[in-house]
Amino acid sequence: MTTVAFGPHADVNDAFASERARQLEAVERRQADLKTRLDAGTLIPLGDGRYRVNDPGSWDNGEIWIQQDSGLVVPQHGLDMSTGRAALYTAKPAWHQLGTVIEGGTTDIDTVLKAGAIDFAVETFPVLFRTPDGQLHELDDQRVTVRRDTDAGLGVVGNRYEVVQNRDIFGFLQALVGRDDVIWETAGALRGGRRVFVTMRLPDTIVIDPAGIADVVAPFLAAFNSHDGLTGYESVVTPWRVLCGNTERFAARDAVARWSTPHVGDPLARLRQAEQTLRMTRRYYASFAAEQELLLATELAIDEYLAVVADVWAPPGDDDADKAKAKYRRFADGMVHRFEQNADKLGRNAYAAERAITEFMDWGRGVRAPKSMTETAWRASQALEGDQDGRKNTAHKRLLTLVRR
Repeated sequence: MTTVAFGPHADVNDAFASERARQLEAVERRQADLKTRLDAGTLIPLGDGRYRVNDPGSWDNGEIWIQQDSGLVVPQHGLDMSTGRAALYTAKPAWHQLGTVIEGGTTDIDTVLKAGAIDFAVETFPVLFRTPDGQLHELDDQRVTVRRDTDAGLGVVGNRYEVVQNRDIFGFLQALVGRDDVIWETAGALRGGRRVFVTMRLPDTIVIDPAGIADVVAPFLAAFNSHDGLTGYESVVTPWRVLCGNTERFAARDAVARWSTPHVGDPLARLRQAEQTLRMTRRYYASFAAEQELLLATELAIDEYLAVVADVWAPPGDDDADKAKAKYRRFADGMVHRFEQNADKLGRNAYAAERAITEFMDWGRGVRAPKSMTETAWRASQALEGDQDGRKNTAHKRLLTLVRR
């Protein structure tokens, strides 16, 4: 099991959906602003009517937008459309207004499989090749995965590869939580069916300060399965309800725990380890809620907050150059601004401070990708590897020491 730091969250799903709805409603206005954004460098043209968002701090940073025939530029959802409809089932409408919605969700697996357009089986077949003399040969150590409803090839895998069928994911999650009456939140497919996701809501919803700010942390259990051989089977506990390509990435990035297994042997027989991961995660959430309540009740002055920031990001010393000192002052001013924004809603307390620090680590900081990777790929890689976990833990522990003043 790998656990990662989990900063305070409002209901990220509602926030994301609201942002997406505003974007779609304002699409004509955004098109009028296209030249301004291109000139400012917050939208990078990629050719063929595609643009990459270069706007740290927004939901969209790193995402790809596409220009439609109408001339409008809209976000891409990334859902599988190979059967002529969006491969998505959801218990509440998604930001992109696609897929099949069953209000309140359903417990019936067959209904979800059909509604999410993932009621297809995957089989492996020999990999054949033809030599210049016209002879047909079989590649002994590899197979090709094929979805049988469309007979589309999904990927080339090793001969020890074991398919995890889409239906198997539901049974695995039911066994994991020990219930067969779970409400399925979402299910669907990306990239032509090469990657499939299923989300269910855990009964461990946390509300920080119910009588006040009512900040909701609603954990979901999401499962991801690939049919192209690039990744294995993975289950994560996350605050994100998976509804599209980018929320799938967010779900993996913000997971508080994850369990995975390769497609060899009997992948779904390794249930005991996954059960242990889930039990540990539930204990984590109970401890997390208690600590957040303590932070919320701890008033914090700006000087105290800046001292925590300095513990996380060491300021320049007396002998350092004036340029470095000026740069840190600008950084500190920006961190104060983030704190003030959170304090307007949450109060001037340690909880608002942690929100501000976590937001900066997730959205505000710049990154420098190696030459072999795009900035988007590098950000995704670093997030999945928990590159900021140490600093998040340092900030959290430091803020908890202020509770005991």
